Amino acid sequence: MAAQTSYKGSLSAEQRAFYDREGYLVLPGLLTDGEMQPVRAALQQKVDSIANDLVAAQLVHDPMRGEPFATRLARLFAGLSDQDFLKFGRSWRDRIPGYFDLMSNPKILDAVESLIGPEIFANPVYNVRPKVPKVAAGVVPWHQDKSYWPDANANPVITVWIALVDANHENGCLQLMPRTHKKRLLRYQRETTSGTGYLEVEPAYVRKNKREVVSLPIQAGGAILFNDRLIHCSTANNSDHVRWSVDLRYQPTDQDPMPQHGAGFLARSQAFPQRIATLEDWLAGKPEHEA
Repeated sequence: MAAQTSYKGSLSAEQRAFYDREGYLVLPGLLTDGEMQPVRAALQQKVDSIANDLVAAQLVHDPMRGEPFATRLARLFAGLSDQDFLKFGRSWRDRIPGYFDLMSNPKILDAVESLIGPEIFANPVYNVRPKVPKVAAGVVPWHQDKSYWPDANANPVITVWIALVDANHENGCLQLMPRTHKKRLLRYQRETTSGTGYLEVEPAYVRKNKREVVSLPIQAGGAILFNDRLIHCSTANNSDHVRWSVDLRYQPTDQDPMPQHGAGFLARSQAFPQRIATLEDWLAGKPEHEA
């Protein structure tokens, strides 16, 4: 396992062993407010666009530009339907510079390097998730990330889940089943109750095999790393604000880059530093820098 290899990076031997055994690791306070500012600015840009579309469609009259980051999207969709929200997608994967800034953050890459080594590819499946109060898209069923790429030659894929506001039980923090990453990919299906089309582990399996569940409230700037076979979910947001989070994914460079999901990029390389993608490369959909 990766945790048994002496890779350099920011994690201790104890942290690597915990990740290998349990399938996840919590890193409180990984990022500062300043380090999260570029991605928050990117999200404000996205919300500006959504607000303009809602006004143009006469679904709202006020774009609420002065509303705080944590509550603006919640107020825009207050009184609207799940379908109104899902027109904009349940999660977002735009190419806005602030996202690249986050995906390239050295603190994140240092933690990932501890687990898979210095040749790091940023997987194309990254998601910004606005868990809006009372909107069905906010409920994510029990699932394994690997069900979204079942045939890909990619193992391990490490998810780095980052809270952009405090995540707690009220607004739907991450929940997971430790050690389930040791199992193969389980049978899964597309859920049909909320209209989101999320993939889920078959409910009968969850009912029969549900084991210890760990809830992971975490403050803004904290990160949770987990294996793409670990079973996890998040519940509804019952607060008055958006539970903003982003999930990034990384894997060794010698594994499937999954181009069918978009263009990932070379985020770190000891062997070929000249090939590390720049912001301009990423915006152009190029996985590497061409020297």
